[in-house]
Amino acid sequence: MTVKNNVILTHQEIQHKIRRIAFQIYESNVNEKEVILAGIDSNGYVLAKKLKIALQKISEITPILCKVSIDKKNPASLIKTSISSEDYQDKSLILVDDVLNSGTTLIYGVKHFLDVPLKQFKTAVLVNRNHKKYPVKADFKGISLSTSLHEHVNVVLEGKHFEAVLE
Repeated sequence: MTVKNNVILTHQEIQHKIRRIAFQIYESNVNEKEVILAGIDSNGYVLAKKLKIALQKISEITPILCKVSIDKKNPASLIKTSISSEDYQDKSLILVDDVLNSGTTLIYGVKHFLDVPLKQFKTAVLVNRNHKKYPVKADFKGISLSTSLHEHVNVVLEGKHFEAVLE
């Protein structure tokens, strides 16, 4: 038996989800002048860049991008950010990833940012899978999906055709 790929989000749906998440970020940060969009390398950072563009279109908030480098095979190892901790201290920060799968990457990302005092800390994902290993949640999510452990969600955010596929 062959497994057929199922598109769970089309290009247009992904664009709509990004815009909706940007509005949610704006609503929860309406009194802020700046917000840090910390995208987990690589697709999380791409999503953060798209959220930045959407946020700039709908608000006066200045979104600041931060690339978060986490070794997904060894998430307890050193986590690097493209901006210094002084640049996000006492600011509102949103940790962004494409898919919340087991929660491992997101929980270690959360742990890293908890070493610095923040005004507010939220998480955003495009696809939230409903079976997690860690007690982490997405504050802003495009879609929630119940999947089996054997299935994989692949998100394509580069090029002219975005999609999320259940494989």
